[in-house]
Amino acid sequence: MSSIKIECVANEGSRIGESPVWDEKESALVFVDITGKKVCRWSSVTKQVQAISMDAPVSSVALRKSRDYVITLGTRFATLKWKEKLVTTIAHVDKDKPNNRFNDGKVDPAGRYFAGTMAEEIRPAVLERHQGSLYTLFSDFAVVKHFDQVDISNGLDWSLDHKTFFYIDSLSYSVDAFDYDLQTGKIGNRRSIYRLEKEESIPDGMCIDTEGKLWVACYDGGRVIRLDPETGKRLQTVKLPVDKTTSCCFGGKDYSEMYVTSARDGMDKEWLSRQPQAGGLFKITGLGVKGVPPYPFAG
Repeated sequence: MSSIKIECVANEGSRIGESPVWDEKESALVFVDITGKKVCRWSSVTKQVQAISMDAPVSSVALRKSRDYVITLGTRFATLKWKEKLVTTIAHVDKDKPNNRFNDGKVDPAGRYFAGTMAEEIRPAVLERHQGSLYTLFSDFAVVKHFDQVDISNGLDWSLDHKTFFYIDSLSYSVDAFDYDLQTGKIGNRRSIYRLEKEESIPDGMCIDTEGKLWVACYDGGRVIRLDPETGKRLQTVKLPVDKTTSCCFGGKDYSEMYVTSARDGMDKEWLSRQPQAGGLFKITGLGVKGVPPYPFAG
């Protein structure tokens, strides 16, 4: 094993840092601060973070084929033009649930944007349950709802052969798999492939590596874990210097670096004094595996 190195590359103090995605064109890591209502971009060249403020909680960001980004903002799918700081709404969901917002989202291998909703939290991981749903935004801007009764719609990714969709509803403490039809974007046959252990706490964001193994950020667990979706076994644990690790992705020139977002919402002064990098963006090197480049939204 090469030696694993963890560094805080941007100590932004995000309230809830989330949805990291590598933007190869910009040599940058794009992410959001949900309750801070910001889309952020950390340049691996200048080491600086730029941020664009939003008018609502912004919970995920993804690349867009035509350029720039798509985001989930409040209960809206929207486009974001970075230079112009221009946000344009595409579609609105959960109109009957004014207390809801989107949470995590990701683009599938065919260019569809998957994202799920949840009720606004009273405090971290405490909320009205079963209020969320999982949606897909198609390239023609049509929206399909897959299922409802979701607590906290979270991590998602697809197997290397694109036949399995992986998904996390955080309060189920489970990583689930579905059969996936790449042609239609339909999902079915839900099953649990891994249940988190007590010290791993709450499963949050997730990504896949080129060996087909899943990496899951454990909120309140201060770690990312590597899972084998075939055997349901945990293969590796990487601990971070902050408890509220929220999501992870691969990036860098050859996608051999892992980036991990974190949060500070819900931490008191004493806790923050012990973890001054809470809410920071972390880079992990030396994992010995590479990730899959993110897919851009086709619309």
